[in-house]
Amino acid sequence: MNAKKSESVSTYQQYLPAILQEDVFIGQFLLAFEKILSGLNETPSQEKIITAETKNSPGLEEIIDNIDVYFNPQQTPEEFLPWLAGWVALSLRDDWKPKVKRAFIQQIVGLYRLRGTKAGLIKILEIYLENAGFSKKVKVYDQFTNFPNYFQVQLTLNDRDPDKYWRQAKIAQAIIDREKPAQTFYSLKILVPTMRIPLSKDDSEQLIICQKDSDGTYSGNTILGTTDQI
Repeated sequence: MNAKKSESVSTYQQYLPAILQEDVFIGQFLLAFEKILSGLNETPSQEKIITAETKNSPGLEEIIDNIDVYFNPQQTPEEFLPWLAGWVALSLRDDWKPKVKRAFIQQIVGLYRLRGTKAGLIKILEIYLENAGFSKKVKVYDQFTNFPNYFQVQLTLNDRDPDKYWRQAKIAQAIIDREKPAQTFYSLKILVPTMRIPLSKDDSEQLIICQKDSDGTYSGNTILGTTDQI
């Protein structure tokens, strides 16, 4: 078979009986099947993820060889994330960034055994805050003698932007509503950076304008000079 002929016929033809290997029509007819199954590109595609914009799409064999990539939350295409989330019974919010969605899909299975617990709620909120670019300081207080089904969630954000504040508060509430036990109720408290007023040369003291209660929570709304628990 000469070089010119080999360029216009399918390599699949070599697997046919000898009498059919010389039939040019059959060789050209098999090109369609080779294109779909194996691809006709001389150089394999460097893209493991195939999208609508991919040029010179590989054949099914190469796609199947890389199919594990589609099940990796950190590598799968963004439009594939909702489908992948469905495999782990996770509902993704539209206002989550792709990085947040990927982090939840990757870790949610291991957290199902903690669902409805204090530890589980803290971990879920930490995953969101960390991947949304905020400090992942989360504290949950649930020791209230007169309110056995009540708990308080305290978050620390590192941004004072009002729009971001309310957006994060809304998302945090949605996460808590989904993860908390049905019979419980809660309050959400968010700490943000505030103005600093030094009281000494080494700035070792800080002015606090809220009162810490015996159960570990604050009855005021602002800690002036810090965003940490005192």
